[in-house]
Amino acid sequence: MNQPIDSSAFAPSPGTAGSADESQPTLVLGGGPAGLTAGYQLVKAEQPVRVFEAEDQVGGIAMTVERDGYRFDLGGHRFFTKNQEVDDLWHEIMGGEFLKRPRQSRIYWNKKFLEYPLEGTDVIKKLGPLELMRAGFSYLKAAIFNKKGNEANLEEWVINRFGRRLYELFFQSYTEKVWGVPCDQLGADWAAQRIKDLSFISAAKAAFFGDGGGKHKSLIKEFNYPRFGPGQMWEQMTDRINERGGSVELESRVDGLVIENGRVTHVKVNGEAIEAPYVISSLPLRNIVGLAGDAAPQKVVEAAQGLRYRDFLTVALVVDGKDLFPDNWIYIHEPGVEVGRIQNFRSWSPWMVPDQSKASVGLEYFCFEGDELWEMDDDDLVALATKELVQIGLIDRPERVDRGYAVRVPKAYPMYDEDYDKRVEIIKDWLATVENLQQVGRNGLHRYNNSDHSMLSAMRAVDNLVLGHEHDIWEVNVESAYLEEGEVSVDNPYKNTPETAAQKQALTK
Repeated sequence: MNQPIDSSAFAPSPGTAGSADESQPTLVLGGGPAGLTAGYQLVKAEQPVRVFEAEDQVGGIAMTVERDGYRFDLGGHRFFTKNQEVDDLWHEIMGGEFLKRPRQSRIYWNKKFLEYPLEGTDVIKKLGPLELMRAGFSYLKAAIFNKKGNEANLEEWVINRFGRRLYELFFQSYTEKVWGVPCDQLGADWAAQRIKDLSFISAAKAAFFGDGGGKHKSLIKEFNYPRFGPGQMWEQMTDRINERGGSVELESRVDGLVIENGRVTHVKVNGEAIEAPYVISSLPLRNIVGLAGDAAPQKVVEAAQGLRYRDFLTVALVVDGKDLFPDNWIYIHEPGVEVGRIQNFRSWSPWMVPDQSKASVGLEYFCFEGDELWEMDDDDLVALATKELVQIGLIDRPERVDRGYAVRVPKAYPMYDEDYDKRVEIIKDWLATVENLQQVGRNGLHRYNNSDHSMLSAMRAVDNLVLGHEHDIWEVNVESAYLEEGEVSVDNPYKNTPETAAQKQALTK
């Protein structure tokens, strides 16, 4: 059993909650990847915990939806990381249920399918030498005359690194479809985080000479995947939490936070006020400020209300006949259709599709909650997806679609608009004054994290709470190279001091 650390031994700092109290459960808000990871790490350290999830299923955006035996991945979730700590945790939970899957994806552009990662001969054949020459000269112009750094928006960031022609061909239409606003209204931070330092030169080298063992995360060749979809990971983690004495409580919506004298004293769940010694939250920043009520200053409330999110919906179609394409997914760089990406669920795992005489695909549509697409009737969404599947040429006639299902996902992507960083900084400064509350995860930090980054932020929050560390959770996945290239050495998870040896052993057992 861990011995709690005296919180007076260190001064609280941003991202530091203090020390755990074994007599009362830590309250974890949200049952997605970050929240469940926090809960699991706490019970491994023999700390009591209650995880509250508003929906009737765990996993958040990473859940697996099942309809009539067909399983659907909402967004496509590859399990790949270069952080050994996260990878070990994944395998600890999944064991033999992890499949090693080959990555195959393509770009649908100009009525053609281009292999992705780029393959030299395919690029030459599909683009043609004239277009390649234009892209090359455009890149050289940007490399010579454009200064990198301090770009005002995403458009400038991409053009400075790839050239205007490649930006217009492969970035602009798809990015604007995903985010619903022009690229010059999106912050450069999003590109810096998601594209990392992949450049025209490195992409070309990867296309013609290989990627040197998968140096760039966006160019990996294979990944792990749970047999029954990503939700299997979170369902098994939930079972582990419950088995070790914690609790994951579904249909438990957080109604409010009571904050007094710089501490959360109670969390209101389904109308019940529950005493809160420590809180780890993966709820969206906009929500957490709203739940605080009058405890949040007006400027913080205004900053939170200004944060924006991009929602999306998946239309899953069951189609007569064999698989429509071999890829995990296809990116649709085609302004003539509304769909942004199409998944082939059998390519993720054969166990996702129960009937071998059927194909199962998911068409992803990016939208804003409340807009025309979001409010469209499910049957009309199925009809739209069917029509666009024919239009792209993946099926020859609409009658091949046997049935379809629509699944809406609110607040799927935190938006990096021009002022988001200023708003987040205001909220972050206020949260630093609430000593027993830590925010984790994608929406909890308003950062477009992958599952591994979200999980790592939760692991660091538990380190802070149980081991008395002072990790700044907001720094997880900030640096452009963080978790992407080589082994992680940015943020050592443990201070190798004698007084924390017992706690370290407890958390890693």
